[in-house]
Amino acid sequence: MKRDVLVTSLVKQKSALKPVQKAVQKPTVGLSKDTLWRLDHLEHQMAKLSELVREHAEDVDRLVRIVAEDRDVIRRQLLRKHQEQVRVRKHLRDSNA
Repeated sequence: MKRDVLVTSLVKQKSALKPVQKAVQKPTVGLSKDTLWRLDHLEHQMAKLSELVREHAEDVDRLVRIVAEDRDVIRRQLLRKHQEQVRVRKHLRDSNA
């Protein structure tokens, strides 16, 4: 019991020795400069992001065009191959008849 009283009194003494700290407020001038800098920085980031999105959209459009051109080329090649096969079959039918 004496030990508990001793420990609690020591804890009270230590807490009484701690200095009281007041919250330090930034001056409003510094705060407004900081806010303006952050706003400017965010606007810059938004502009950069918009530019990146626009470039990405252009890249996607370019890729779609390339794929469409490749698809068209492949379609023409397949059509020529099919027409050739049809000619060969027609020629074989005519020669057998």
